[in-house]
Amino acid sequence: MFDSRTLRRTALGAAAMALALGGIAAPVQAQRDPAYQTARSAGQVGEKIDGYLGTVGNQSSAIQRLVSDINIKRKANYTERAQAQNVTVEEYARAQGCSLILRTETGEKYQAPDGSWKTRTSAPPERHPSCP
Repeated sequence: MFDSRTLRRTALGAAAMALALGGIAAPVQAQRDPAYQTARSAGQVGEKIDGYLGTVGNQSSAIQRLVSDINIKRKANYTERAQAQNVTVEEYARAQGCSLILRTETGEKYQAPDGSWKTRTSAPPERHPSCP
C-alpha cells in the first residue's frame, strides 16, 4: 500500500508532468498584459510557491487589482486542470508554483522556501522541498 505522502508526491509529479507537456493558459494570458509585464519587470509582483502571483511589498491598488484578476484566472484554470488530473486544486497549484518559479527570469521576483521574496539571479531559484 502507498501512504498518503507517497500518493501526494505521485499526484504532484503527475501534475508537474502535465504542466510541462500542456502548459497553462492563465500565465500566458497575463504575459500579454503590458501592465503585468511592467509590474513583473519592476519587481512589484512575483511568483509564489502556492502557484499564485503575489505583490512584493506595499503596492498601489492598481497593482493589487491586477494581481487579484490574474489569480482569479489562475484559480479557474487550476480547478479545471486539477479535476482532469484527479488531484486537489491546492496540489495542482503548488506544482504549478514550482514550475512558475523555475521559469522566472533574471531580475524577476519569486517566493523562497522561507516565504521571503528573492530576486532571481543567473543561478537557479531556491526550491521548496515539496517541489518535484
